[in-house]
Amino acid sequence: MEISRQLGLDAEIRELELAFAAGGMTPPDFAGRACALWSELTEDHITAAFMGAPWLSGIREVWAEIRERGERSAVISLSPDFFVGRLLHRAPPSRSPELPHAPSTSPGDPAGALRTGARTGGTDDGGAEGGGVDATYGSRWPAVPFRRQPDPAGILSAEAKVRIADELCAEFGVSRNECVAYGDSMSDAALFAAVPVSVAVNADSHVRDLATAEYVGKDLREAYGLVRKSR
Repeated sequence: MEISRQLGLDAEIRELELAFAAGGMTPPDFAGRACALWSELTEDHITAAFMGAPWLSGIREVWAEIRERGERSAVISLSPDFFVGRLLHRAPPSRSPELPHAPSTSPGDPAGALRTGARTGGTDDGGAEGGGVDATYGSRWPAVPFRRQPDPAGILSAEAKVRIADELCAEFGVSRNECVAYGDSMSDAALFAAVPVSVAVNADSHVRDLATAEYVGKDLREAYGLVRKSR
């Protein structure tokens, strides 16, 4: 939605999201139509969308505390990798504009996140300097400006989030039982069902009933605090 807003296509992306939520298309179908809609997209638009998005407050601080505890954090999202990947190098702006009353249900949802209990020695060079996350995974899109459609094989699904989480567990030497998942929509349902602890953050009905904790608000530190003391 933030990318579309930069292009003056708010109504068009909302119509596309409603069609997806109604079950009228698959994630690859959505990506293909969004790609056509974003034919004029540039890196400047992406940067403006990233900087202007209604991020929760406290993201940088939460990622830093997780790192200080010797653990790892990752963002796994169906959103395009050219947007999600920016979180590897820097935390988003620390401010909290008014959140929408109804979270999006499209494949472009705000990213689901995973915290693993991996204990590590040393620091993560990619995340420490800019306050970024330890790993990011997004749907594979071509570079902008688009000269071709996204490959359907590279578009993630809700089930792919579980597969990626398992790959991260293997890399970090932990099990699913040592993970905490945070998310807000139906693309996080499979991940919530796969791990023992999950936090629904400003979530819709698809994941609220699956979560072990629920948070409504504007500060990730508060959502993180719901499960931090028990870990």
